[in-house]
Amino acid sequence: MARYTELHSFVQVAQKGSFASAALSEGVTPAILGRRLDALEKRLGVKLMHRSTRGLRLTELGEQLLERARLLLRDFDDMEADISGCGSMVKGNLMVSAPASFGRVHVAPHALGFHQEFPNLKLSFNLTDSLVDLVSEGYDMSIRIGGVTDPNYVAVKLFSNRRVVCGTPEYFARNGRPNTLEDLADHNCLAFTLQGGQQRGWVFQRNGRQVAMRVSGSLACNDGELLFSWMRQGLGIGWRSTWEIQKELLSGELVTVLDDFALDDYDIQAVYPQQRFLPAKVRHFIDYLKLVYQSPGYWEQ
Repeated sequence: MARYTELHSFVQVAQKGSFASAALSEGVTPAILGRRLDALEKRLGVKLMHRSTRGLRLTELGEQLLERARLLLRDFDDMEADISGCGSMVKGNLMVSAPASFGRVHVAPHALGFHQEFPNLKLSFNLTDSLVDLVSEGYDMSIRIGGVTDPNYVAVKLFSNRRVVCGTPEYFARNGRPNTLEDLADHNCLAFTLQGGQQRGWVFQRNGRQVAMRVSGSLACNDGELLFSWMRQGLGIGWRSTWEIQKELLSGELVTVLDDFALDDYDIQAVYPQQRFLPAKVRHFIDYLKLVYQSPGYWEQ
């Protein structure tokens, strides 16, 4: 265990930038951290850190060790959490990113129920329609809608979803129904701005291949809820997920077009970075959302 403690102290000092800050975080004295670093350097037979009155500076070997030690300690902590992953042992902070509208309606409202099962776990949400880099920004997982192609990520399906073109019956009565993908050029398409994550355009399948169509219209923004509101007012057509429009489709307030070109699946997925041991906090939250989303009638509420 001394090796773990030495490595952990080394990482804390390197990240905090001083023995005093790291000692405050660790709840020990700077002298104790100094002795741990001395022991680590002596055991390895190398200099890891230059210390002076002006501050700390890692050596080249220290930089190499820091990168590998972070991964090693994370794997160790994740392994322990996974093995002892009962409710009373799941601790720490779970940081989750999710699309803004979906997160407000279908992620954040379930935080209370999840927290009641795992009271020692803190939850932090970032609701944004921008694509988040989980690793560099420090997130444990994200909820994403649609395919995930990054090989560094693992995607777990939470519920089936499709992405369809839709609008009000009144809009189509005034403007006609598009029958081909090229017909979209003749319609007022309510689209996300680039910051909203639709850089490729609206994506369909044709002849077994994916096709991205650039669309345009008189109104655009980076907020899906506002686009949905404009569409329900008959101001244009949208490319929406079925999770969002179930009630409106059932009531007839909205109808879909170009269904033959819709992607086979555009599923709601939990995404997390590839890692040797999946943290118990992530696994439990994924299982909890699966249970909620697969409850009969949930999406028609």
